[in-house]
Amino acid sequence: MDRTTLTLDDLPGPPVEVPYASVTGGNAGPHLTVVAGVHGAEYTGMAALLRLIATLDARRLRGRLTVVPVLNQPAFWARTPFVVPVDGANLNRSFPGDPAGSYTEALAHGLFEAFIRPTDVLVDLHAGDLPEALEPFCLYEESPVQEQSRALALAYGTGHVVRQSRAARTVGGSTSAAAADIGVPAITAEIGANGICDPASVAGHLQGVLNVLASLGMLPGDVAVPVAAPVEHEGWVWLRSPVRGFWQAAVAVGADVRTGDVLGVLLDPWGAELHRVVAPADGVPLFLTSSPAVDADGLLLGLARA
Repeated sequence: MDRTTLTLDDLPGPPVEVPYASVTGGNAGPHLTVVAGVHGAEYTGMAALLRLIATLDARRLRGRLTVVPVLNQPAFWARTPFVVPVDGANLNRSFPGDPAGSYTEALAHGLFEAFIRPTDVLVDLHAGDLPEALEPFCLYEESPVQEQSRALALAYGTGHVVRQSRAARTVGGSTSAAAADIGVPAITAEIGANGICDPASVAGHLQGVLNVLASLGMLPGDVAVPVAAPVEHEGWVWLRSPVRGFWQAAVAVGADVRTGDVLGVLLDPWGAELHRVVAPADGVPLFLTSSPAVDADGLLLGLARA
């Protein structure tokens, strides 16, 4: 597997070097790009891709594979959750980017042109960041290539799969949304929580990527493991706090909740209730903020619709 570095030195700020690996198999097949580290403290996908690079038997590969273990280099080295530290913007809300825009927009443009536009298929590995508990899930977009994207999500092997519609795109500017917009089948795969690089989550991501490679015919079927049919969700609701307060969740990720159930409360500095959060629909919390510190308009949880 060839190892090289993409240098982005035309940004309106510090240049960025992004190491990546690529390999072309002996027989024709699709070009799959797998990335991780779009958010700098979501480590399980990064570790899984390092393991993939170290263990992949390239002689069995069909097509072309590109692997980018840490896409958001500035956030990774600064140990910054969610955002690029240079300007405080979320890289995964900035694709396909703008070469004449802000630092993060220009960074997103360079990464999009180098890794997303040229590929046939995209898989983006995420996890719960430092203040996030998370139930493993895959996300794909409503698009002309949604059936191919759904097939990737089903192959990956998480317990939940969310389809996000164009009309209610909660997560705009993500790698997978930007890819779908140009006709590239893509998924966001989430395994792991709270910025912890635990072995089980790393193994889950690695096996998910192998399952996708097998489903695309890029590796023999013996690398895949059978997976149970996931629960599929048609969209979700992201709940935000109307007040600044001490957040106390009343539910766990993966739990079934019903409309009107109490999901948690926000308290004032003395422990009195400021605001009670109730479920606006039946569903399953797939991620929630595990930190008690939540500012006004802070994100509390993502409720996948039942």
